[in-house]
Amino acid sequence: MATDSGHRGVTIQRIGPGRFVAHTERGGQVEFGSGGAAELSPVELLLAAIGGCTALDVDVVTSRRAEPDEFRVTVDAQKVRDELGSHLTEIQVTFMVRFPAGQDGDEARAVLPEIVQRSHDKICTVGRTVQIGTPIGATIG
Repeated sequence: MATDSGHRGVTIQRIGPGRFVAHTERGGQVEFGSGGAAELSPVELLLAAIGGCTALDVDVVTSRRAEPDEFRVTVDAQKVRDELGSHLTEIQVTFMVRFPAGQDGDEARAVLPEIVQRSHDKICTVGRTVQIGTPIGATIG
């Protein structure tokens, strides 16, 4: 649950060679690593954050109308190294959502395109931050 403050943060701790765990103040955590093992890499975490953020937006609106029979989101990108350094291009979020037959399912299907677009254009903080391009500072404490 978000706090009243606009501040967001995580603490990352090394737990082994090439392995880390990110902690939230609320007690949430996720392990990640260099991508050589089963854990997610930081790039995959970024893609998951983009897809997860917009999936939450879409789920809140559509599930008020009908519970989905299927709700899957894939996020694909190309990792490149060029004059700008290493970065992702061609990020594509794809929704595969099915609702049951009937009036409730029809209402959920009808609102789906609009909420996907609104999430992309305005609501999803993660996706908007990537699209806008926010500077990142780095310090040594």
